[in-house]
Amino acid sequence: MLGLSEVASRIEQSTIRSMSVECEKVGGVNLAQGVCDTEVPAIVRQAAEAAIEAGYNQYTRADGIASLRNAIANKLRRQNGITADPDSEILITSGVTGGFDSACRALLNPGDEVILFEPYYGYHHATLVGQYSKPVLVSLDPPDYPLIADRLTAAITSKTRGIVVNTPANPSGKVFSMAELEQIAAIARFHDLFLFTDEIYEHFVYDGQRHISPASLPGIADRTITISGFSKVFSITGWRVGFLHASAQWTPAISYFHDLTYVCAPSAFQHGAAAGLDHLPDSFYAELIAEYQLKRGMICSALRVAGLEPSVPAGAYYVLADASVVPGADGVEKAMNLLRLTGVASVPGEAFFQAGRGDHLLRFCFAKTDADLAKACDRLAALRGAAAL
Repeated sequence: MLGLSEVASRIEQSTIRSMSVECEKVGGVNLAQGVCDTEVPAIVRQAAEAAIEAGYNQYTRADGIASLRNAIANKLRRQNGITADPDSEILITSGVTGGFDSACRALLNPGDEVILFEPYYGYHHATLVGQYSKPVLVSLDPPDYPLIADRLTAAITSKTRGIVVNTPANPSGKVFSMAELEQIAAIARFHDLFLFTDEIYEHFVYDGQRHISPASLPGIADRTITISGFSKVFSITGWRVGFLHASAQWTPAISYFHDLTYVCAPSAFQHGAAAGLDHLPDSFYAELIAEYQLKRGMICSALRVAGLEPSVPAGAYYVLADASVVPGADGVEKAMNLLRLTGVASVPGEAFFQAGRGDHLLRFCFAKTDADLAKACDRLAALRGAAAL
């Protein structure tokens, strides 16, 4: 009989995307999906436009254009403390999603277990499930989500193959400290595990926090798959340009699977990303932090006024808030009721937690234009007076 595959029968559409659809239906303000509505830096946009006009519209090499790989190697050395060979250790990917997917296909076998820290990003969980690996959740506790090393060690079995570290993290905004990363690195070495990192929010850190790339720690680079990109920092989420750094013993296989699925990241957009890395000054990144710290203050203030107590994030551009005051038996009902009452879309906490831990939480994205964020904050602040409450 015809039917879905075994794995397809167990998956559901991302709640993040479904809430964006619901928001569009009512013409609301979308604080659900991390689409990053802020302006693209002119130098990035203009370089991509020039590349199109110059005819860079065909396939690139499987590992991406040389100018971007060289720019990434320079960026990794200068900003992350990682030494990388641009010809053998760097792969341009179709976003972080494409990089993580390809790395998992190259390095994991069906039945392998991979540690995810909870709250987790749903695409990490879904990617592992889709490749017949088993996500194993290690809970981190609010509001600061500290690593408890004993929990991590207890979750490791003979089937464990890797650990995923998302720092700064979506949805919690946690920024892993040097001490925590050293503990994770020691555990990975002791148990001979891969370390997959998602560092897409590396430039969104607040209150003097510092992003640390795990691969910069001694003795861990050869087992670390560092994945990041430009979607968030350059506000080009739709361009699908990211990058992956790994030891030369892993990159050929990862590149093979990336080519098989994605062929290459968009050619002209690679030129735009290279221009941003090469020419944007350090002040661009400092101003970005200052801008988003103000946005964080706006959304957290509005949530407090609305009675939705936020966990103030140390990084990234999301806020988890306690939505106990919103009607609904679970996060899905609460998100839909909040959209009905205010016209503001959020994501139910169930998208990031195992059953029972996130059903009173909602996630809000503050990567919006000032006007849209102000509109959302005004609507949220009026929630207290909503008759339905």
